[in-house]
Amino acid sequence: MARETTTGQDPVGLTTGQGPARPAAGQDPVPSAAGPRRRRSATVPDPARPTIGRDSVRPATGPDQPRQTTGADQPRPATVPGRAGPATGPDPVRSAMDGKGGAADASRGSEIRRHELATFLRSRRERITPEQVQLPRGRRRRTPGLRREEVAQLSAVGVTWYTWLEQARDIQVSEQVLDALARTLLLDTSERAHLFQLAGAVDPSPAARCEVITPALRLILTQLEPVPACIQNSRYDILAYNRTYARLMMSDLDTIPPADRNCMILAYTNAEWRESIVFLDETMRLMAARLRVSMAGHLGEPAWKMLLKRLRTESAEFREIWDRYEVVGTRGKTKQFVNPYVGLVTVGHTDLWLAPDLGARMVTYAPADEESRARLERLHAIALEAEAEAEAETASRAEAEAAGAA
Repeated sequence: MARETTTGQDPVGLTTGQGPARPAAGQDPVPSAAGPRRRRSATVPDPARPTIGRDSVRPATGPDQPRQTTGADQPRPATVPGRAGPATGPDPVRSAMDGKGGAADASRGSEIRRHELATFLRSRRERITPEQVQLPRGRRRRTPGLRREEVAQLSAVGVTWYTWLEQARDIQVSEQVLDALARTLLLDTSERAHLFQLAGAVDPSPAARCEVITPALRLILTQLEPVPACIQNSRYDILAYNRTYARLMMSDLDTIPPADRNCMILAYTNAEWRESIVFLDETMRLMAARLRVSMAGHLGEPAWKMLLKRLRTESAEFREIWDRYEVVGTRGKTKQFVNPYVGLVTVGHTDLWLAPDLGARMVTYAPADEESRARLERLHAIALEAEAEAEAETASRAEAEAAGAA
């Protein structure tokens, strides 16, 4: 007798001629001998054996078992050298190698320097009166010293930019701007060095560092007296000089700030220096032509760019001569100066090169005639007398201060 299914279909396909019908999901494919089974719900699997279908539970073993992560596939816990077991948090050694701690310290140090720079600039601005920089005071001046816009104008920078600088904003400051601020705020040598140090910049001025000037060279300059002599570099910076040279072309070169002791700047912008040069126009033209020749080997260097920018800014004569693009080599020649103490002096200009790579040279002005020799000797005597008076005044002031302290 044929066995019937719950659906009434032929299990072996004898009646229809087809193959066995596919059981429904969750249905026993082979009826048991005890009789037909009820259809189980697809969501309730038989705990005794696995079911086939979408919601079936995979067996513990077999080809469908997921791959276990072992060995290199397992994540390794971070460890701290010298400590057993896994560590929580970032590896301090790796953090140090990444430079995160150092970057934070550098950022903090930079912020401190910016605030110190802002305080320093503000203090120096407030101590300068308008009269010291040839500005009118006006009636409604409430700010002690100079205003921010006045400092910005004198330094040829933007008012907003300078305000940010005094507010300790994180902005870049070039050597040229720092040099302009130092001159505007009338900083001395120590204050100028402090300014550049706070800004994290290198002072390109010759007064900041000059290894070519040795005690032996200073002794030679002294022994050349009464012949005027100095040491210059190829930018015409006056690095050292003797007492006769200090009073050859002006009353006293010592009164000029070190940053301004440059023959180009003095010849184009200093009235007293210009008045002493007999052939001023020719002198300015030849100096500019020699400067261009020397600058060819220093293009892009901050000190040279700073000098050129200052000359073009402060002298219309220099701009006109510089734009001619003249070049000329170095050669000795006879020069004449009208000295404020002894009158006309005729001398022979000679360059003695000390270090060609750096352009340092000793410049001497030997007298061209006996009258000029006698006048240079009188000029040297005047310089010695002025030096003795200055030393006596310094000693007297020290004694007075000591007596007051006692």
